[in-house]
Amino acid sequence: MHIAWIGKKSPFCGNVTYGREITNALLERGYRVTFLHFATTEESEGEQGGYEEVSLPFIFKSQILIIPSFRSARRLAEVLAELKPDLVHASLSLSPLDFKLPEICHELGIPLVATFHPAFDRKRRNLTSGTQHFTYQLYAPRLAHYDRVIVFSRIQQELLVKLGVPLERVAVIPNGVDVYRYSPGTSPIKKELRARYLYVYQGRLAIEKNVESMLKGWKLANLGPDHKLVIVGSGPLELALKTAYGADDSVIWLGFVADENRRIEILRGADAFILPSLIEGLSLSLLEAMACGAACIATDAGADGEVLEDGAGIVLDTQRVAQQLHTILPLLRDHPEMVSLLSSKARQRVLDRYTLSKNITQLENLYAQMVPSKARYSIPQQVGRL
Repeated sequence: MHIAWIGKKSPFCGNVTYGREITNALLERGYRVTFLHFATTEESEGEQGGYEEVSLPFIFKSQILIIPSFRSARRLAEVLAELKPDLVHASLSLSPLDFKLPEICHELGIPLVATFHPAFDRKRRNLTSGTQHFTYQLYAPRLAHYDRVIVFSRIQQELLVKLGVPLERVAVIPNGVDVYRYSPGTSPIKKELRARYLYVYQGRLAIEKNVESMLKGWKLANLGPDHKLVIVGSGPLELALKTAYGADDSVIWLGFVADENRRIEILRGADAFILPSLIEGLSLSLLEAMACGAACIATDAGADGEVLEDGAGIVLDTQRVAQQLHTILPLLRDHPEMVSLLSSKARQRVLDRYTLSKNITQLENLYAQMVPSKARYSIPQQVGRL
């Protein structure tokens, strides 16, 4: 089966990771993949990493939004007409082109699948979550014209159905982690950072991530000199946060870490992982930390509360992060058995629900429904995989 994948390769964000992980897994299972993304011609044309890449012209792109050029829709239609893929899978990147895709694919007679990523909060508790709810309202009428829409949680599915997307078109296929790569193991990071106990935040330093509330809670908890909080990531609030909290030597700022092996090393050394977001989709960083055996603390924004439900982690209210951490962090310090229990439950939850292998198998089943004539090729035998 030939999949035309429309996604992102830069700038780095969860959508980029999702596209890389899924397309690489599809290639490993014998699919032909053509990756179409917004880039200059010099950045991506020809054979790259096992699949063909095709550039689409753009005016502006960021981690959140892409503004295509006026020629993008025509270029996309011409490429798809030439490629004649069996199926188009769009990892939606919040672009006006998302609204044109159904028309283009339906005219060409190509089945169209979308993965809808935008972060959200199940409750409209603040301006940020209200704005993201508006994004769902804006997209829902357009998503109703896609043949299938993939979301990461049942909460997202319920929201889109309430907004008018037919239930039979919304498939829940959560994010998945390679549990062989992301797994518990030894790490030198504590020795390197001179920490006996290590807490980790990994993500953007932006308003929606609510990092300042986490830092306030950390400061209030005052755990002692052998407890360190590591901040992995960068973003628009980096300078302001460092100015306000940089004098605290219990907080270590590592910036953006591009090396995946280094990120795994950090997560393997973490006693606990903290995610204080105001809005989320389904955090891949959270799943990676759980897979590495960190005890996890996250807000109930997006689907993260669903991930940690029934004791797989500690769930916070988005509106009282600092106060809750002020209470919770000393409890974990004084009761290390709680950390050990949460660690094992986190790893098991990922094994039960969020492995990349299971994710890809569910995706293959969906593709087979969309292109029945190719179904006998789409689900190979799985040997020794979770």
